[in-house]
Amino acid sequence: MKQDTALPDRVLDPAGDGIIRDRVVRTIYSHAEYIAARTVKPADTRRVDWDGKIDDILTSRWLGFPVMMALLGAVIWLTVAGANVPSELIASALFRVQDWLAGLFVRAGLPSWAEGFFVHGVYRTLAWVVSVMLPPMAIFFPLFTLLEDLGYLPRVAFNLDNFFKRAGAHGKQSLTMSMGFGCNAAGVIACRIIESPRERIIAILTNVFVPCNGRFPTLITLSSVFMGGMAATAYGVAAAAAAVAGMVLAGLWVTLVTSRVLSKTLLRGMPSSFTLELPPYRKPQVGRILVRSIMDRTVFVLGRAVTVAAPAGGIVWLLANIRVGEMSVIGLLAGTLEPFGRALGLDGHILTAFILGLPANEIVLPILIMSYLSTGSMASLDSLEALRVLLVEDHGWTWITALCTMLFSLLHFPCATTLLTIRQETKSLKWTLTAALIPLAAACLVCFTVAQAARALGLC
Repeated sequence: MKQDTALPDRVLDPAGDGIIRDRVVRTIYSHAEYIAARTVKPADTRRVDWDGKIDDILTSRWLGFPVMMALLGAVIWLTVAGANVPSELIASALFRVQDWLAGLFVRAGLPSWAEGFFVHGVYRTLAWVVSVMLPPMAIFFPLFTLLEDLGYLPRVAFNLDNFFKRAGAHGKQSLTMSMGFGCNAAGVIACRIIESPRERIIAILTNVFVPCNGRFPTLITLSSVFMGGMAATAYGVAAAAAAVAGMVLAGLWVTLVTSRVLSKTLLRGMPSSFTLELPPYRKPQVGRILVRSIMDRTVFVLGRAVTVAAPAGGIVWLLANIRVGEMSVIGLLAGTLEPFGRALGLDGHILTAFILGLPANEIVLPILIMSYLSTGSMASLDSLEALRVLLVEDHGWTWITALCTMLFSLLHFPCATTLLTIRQETKSLKWTLTAALIPLAAACLVCFTVAQAARALGLC
């Protein structure tokens, strides 16, 4: 009797904590393996168990995390290095269309406010979101889907499961967290795979600590200007990628700490058991990867971001052009927030940009540049050096300012799309507000601690 020995997939118990259900499942599988070993004769006894040998490395206590971090760094490096040129080309094309639209409004004899609102507000915001989001997503999502198709993501869940168990959360949260890299709204929807309502809420409330494609542009740009600029030219991209990877690790650490706090306070309870069945490694199907990553993820996420960002661009333009005395509404808001921003290692303009960037994280940096330049519309600079001059020489940024801005970008409240998704998934206004307040509190606490420690040590 000859059967395929790959049919019963290997099962690992990552927690190993003696929970009765885990013991029962482990006993069942052990008994099944015993019966199979006694009755099934493989077609080729010399066949090498490559899945097992690879798992010995990828799920190793000593090698599993270094390999995972190396893959994460490689994906981020490819995203950082590969997105710059396409972003510039798309932005150049879209802003040429903007000039054509502005001329069309002038030839049609429409009032200047209409041109400003629709062209410099709505359209310019759409151009920014598309040019900034599309290239990174077009690189990141296929790479992420490739790892998923290969069967590696369940190994990531296995490596992280024990950490989430100790935090009082569910091991599957590592999978939903991975989905948040593309879009936090998608990560929130992915929390449906967690059966326990308590643990599902924990996963939903902490998914925002994973940097999404909307936050990556700010993290990548600031890390390139400051961390990459401090390294030698040949290693600038690597230094920037390392800084972004460090932000991802910081987000994971905050996720675990927050999950632990929630499991001991608002959402008390024991973590449910989780027996992880590792699927066999598969040969990736390139066609399916491209369709899933581009159509099902990139276009879907970009479409939702554009839908939210379009009206936001018009509102921001109004706030930048409605003046109260000598100052715009944005200028007044920035002045009001200045003392609080300084305490966090930021300034009032940075906080204002994050508040007005609630509809879409992609527009935070353009709003900040517009606020600094007082241009009345979302502005862009033609090089990273020009941005460095604006931030450092014109507005006194230090590396502590950049670090606190990156941390605030990593940890602050979810975008409007994610908050709406949380409202739909939880059917609760209470948990939606909680999902906004917890990360805001975490961002303020972390930035305040870093800024005050740096000042006490004389680092800024």
